[in-house]
Order: sequence, then C-alpha cells, then structure tokens
Amino acid sequence: MMKLRLLAAAIACILLSLPAQASKLFIPMDPEGQANHLKAYGVAYEALKEGMTLDWLLNYKGGSFCMDDAATLVRLCKLRGVSYEIISEEKYLGIVTEIANPDFNGDVIKLEKAPKIAVYTPPNKEPWDDAVTMVLTYAEIPFDKVYDDEVLGDDLHKYDWLHLHHEDFTGQYGKFWASFRNTTWYQNDQRSAEAMAAKHGFKKVSQLKLAVAKKIRDFVAGGGFMFAMCSATDTYDIALAADGTDICDVPFDGDRPDPAAQSKLDYTKCFAFKDFSLYTDPIHYEYSTIDATEIHQGRIPVNTDYFSLFTFSAKFDPVPAMLCQNHTTTIKGFMGQTTAFRKEALKSSVLVMGDFKPTNEARYIHGEYGKGTWTFYGGHDPEDYQHNIGDPPTELSLHPSSPGYRLILNNVLFPAAKKKPRKT
Repeated sequence: MMKLRLLAAAIACILLSLPAQASKLFIPMDPEGQANHLKAYGVAYEALKEGMTLDWLLNYKGGSFCMDDAATLVRLCKLRGVSYEIISEEKYLGIVTEIANPDFNGDVIKLEKAPKIAVYTPPNKEPWDDAVTMVLTYAEIPFDKVYDDEVLGDDLHKYDWLHLHHEDFTGQYGKFWASFRNTTWYQNDQRSAEAMAAKHGFKKVSQLKLAVAKKIRDFVAGGGFMFAMCSATDTYDIALAADGTDICDVPFDGDRPDPAAQSKLDYTKCFAFKDFSLYTDPIHYEYSTIDATEIHQGRIPVNTDYFSLFTFSAKFDPVPAMLCQNHTTTIKGFMGQTTAFRKEALKSSVLVMGDFKPTNEARYIHGEYGKGTWTFYGGHDPEDYQHNIGDPPTELSLHPSSPGYRLILNNVLFPAAKKKPRKT
C-alpha cells in the first residue's frame, strides 16, 4: 500500500511539473456560430487593449477571431453575449493549415495594437444620429469626439482612425434650406457654424470647412485611416476640388456663387471623385452629380434593394478582404442624403468593394492617399432604410448581427493589422 501511495505521489508530481496544454479562445463569425457579431468586435478590441496579439481569420467562418485563452476575455464574452469556443493548440493548428491551403481563399492577419479612435462630430448634432457612434458604443469600443477646434488645433496626430459624422464640408448646411430653414434646429446649427468660423478667423463657414478638410487630408497623407459615411463622403471631395472658389449661394454665405465655379473645379485634389457637375441652386437638395440618390429613390422596391460585396483574394489582396469580412455577401440597401456613388464619377484608382449593378452605383469604396487610406460608405443607417430627420436612433440590440454595421467595424479594426507586402 505504501508503494502504491509513493507511486501515485510520484505520478502527481510529474503531471504537475509538465506545462499545461495551451488553449485558444476562438470567436466564430459565421451566421450559425455567432449570436452577437457586433459585440464580438468589441471583445477583439479589448484583447488588443490588454496587449494581446490576435488572429483575424479572413474568410474562415465569416472572418473569425482567435487569441490566447484568457479568463478575462472569456468572462467578457459571457457578459456581452458573444459566442466563443475554447479549442486546443492542435485544433487551431489544423485551422491555420486549412486556411493556408492555396485552394482556400483565406488568410491569417495578425492584429497587434488597439487603434486610437476619433469621431468628428459636432457637440450638438441634433437632429442627427450617427451609425458609427452608435455601433462603437454598442460594441463597447472607446472613442473620442473631436470637432473643428480639435482638428484645427492639430489634435488629429493623437489618433489612428478618424470617422467623419454626417457633415457638409461645402458650407451649405446640408442643403436643407429649402425644407427646414424655419426650424429651430436649422437656425441653431447655422448660428453655431458661423460662430465657429468667426472664432477661427474665417468670414464664411465654407472657408472654415475647407480648412478642416485640408487638416483631415494631411492626417490621411501622414498615415491616418479615414472613414466617412453619407454626405461626409461627396461633400469632402467637393470642398477640396472647389478650393478657392465660391460655390455657395446667398442663403448660405450672403452672396452669389462664382458663375465660373464649375470650370474652376480641380478634381486632382479629390480622394475619390472626378468629372462631376455641381448643383449650386439652394432649392436643389443634391450637391452634385456624384450621388445616385435621385436615380435610386423610388425606382427600386425596398424588398429588392440589396447591394453586393466583392470577393477578394485574401492571400493577394488582404486589405479589401479585411474590409469586406462578413457572414454574407449581400447587404440590405439603405438611403441617406448621399446614398451611393455613380461609377462614372469614380477615379480609376478607386477600389469598389460593394455595388448595386441595376443602377450602376458603388456603395462601398476604398483608396489610398499618401501613406494613409480612406473608405467611403454610402447611406445613413444600415438598419433604417430611409432615416428621416427626427426619427429615433436605431436600437442595435435588435440587430446584433447586422451585416451592414459589420462593414463599419471592419474599418475600425483595420488599422490594428500587421501590414503585409503585396504579393506579385
């Protein structure tokens, strides 16, 4: 009996001296395996904040995440309702081997550092809500709010990623004059914008917004990541193209636009667009021929309004593959002041990542500028088909697996990726 006890004790000592088998926390992102896709991004971001490196498994089960097993992250998954699995190193090696197969369109991208995030948004954004602010809050990803003071004060260097809230960089107050000039919110917004312009020494709001646009341009050129939705996309490029030219009519700045404004546009200054024509009439809700809202609106039944994501080679084109990660390639369409981009207005350097072929619209586009990148996403709210002024914000707890919102969060994590040289 004594010998058996000694033998048992010896075996126990040997087992205790062996290293514990390492395990992995695997977060699936396919429709069957994940209960809350949006909050899963928040868990991945938290892992980065804690100094962990994690793997983004492109095109594997909807763009899954894998990281070292940690009790804090397991607890976080449970608290936030994020589906997860604890798998062995051996099983994970099998997954990596499967992804590495040349016949499998996938790749393993290392995410290394939590990006510092800023949202360009006015202190009082009534009556607008903002899809990016809402989804960052829902996913519990921290961000700072910045506006004209911070941008003109050169604070953007503190951040890796910048989102442009629903904004009009042309100084025409969203071209809401015809319908809303007598409302309190419109008048308050105009007074606030004029006061901000005067504070920074500008005679016109359009001059203030141009200065802000140039600071953002420099942020991107220096290596920043810029993401914009709705009217912050086309008005941004219009402002750059119209540098030094008055394109605003009397209701917006007190004088007539330059009659030769169209011929003075410099498209080389734009990130994405070319050869567009301006609409300077204050009654006309559109800014230019870039936006396809007027073509789109009323012609496409809501139940058939879906745009398609392009499928990119994850091994050869990891950047667009990252930005398009999803559990579906078909996304519900949604309207906005700027809904989509006419393809004939796109520069040849622009990468179209999602489109609506029946009306030749691009919905989701990407490009490089200097050392940085930009992404434009048409529409206002991916889960509200036609968001009207004053409508309540979307309750994202009702849409925890929204494919349209996933595209936003792909962009949020994108700066964390270890860059790979492009394969030739």
